[in-house]
Amino acid sequence: MSPDTDHRIAVVPGSYDPVTNGHLDIIKRAAGLFDEVVVAVVNQSVRKSTAMFTIDERIGFITEALAEAGVTNVRVEPFYELVVAYARRIGAQAIVKGLRQISDFEYEMEMGHLNRQQAPEIESVFVMASPRYAFLSSSWVKELARFEGQIDELVPAPVAKLLAERVATAAAAD
Repeated sequence: MSPDTDHRIAVVPGSYDPVTNGHLDIIKRAAGLFDEVVVAVVNQSVRKSTAMFTIDERIGFITEALAEAGVTNVRVEPFYELVVAYARRIGAQAIVKGLRQISDFEYEMEMGHLNRQQAPEIESVFVMASPRYAFLSSSWVKELARFEGQIDELVPAPVAKLLAERVATAAAAD
């Protein structure tokens, strides 16, 4: 599919296990920059452990949160290939990634260079995390939940509820 310069599409890829309010902030801000944003949810990340939430749950959480926020130019779907191949297939001009700290920048810069080598026509766009979310990660949210920390301000309510249930079930099984 060739890019349509009159309709700018961006991909915001991730595992979103679980989606955080920081993720949603980046997605909403990308939606303000592009005509269409596709939140591409990877089923199984190569560099992360087994997902706590199914791909359908993760897609549902993101879809529901964006609908509640009134964001209409975003769709959420799974992907199972290199992100640049996926972006090219759907006609995207950009891959948007959020940056929280220096370590994110180093990793994403390497990925951006590799992606550019694979698909020079697709730009990597980096969006700085809002200060209130600069510390936030899915891993930290899961860790807080395991030890009964407060996560209500960090994730959408349905995520907090199901995460608490999963943690309680795992604790009961131990």
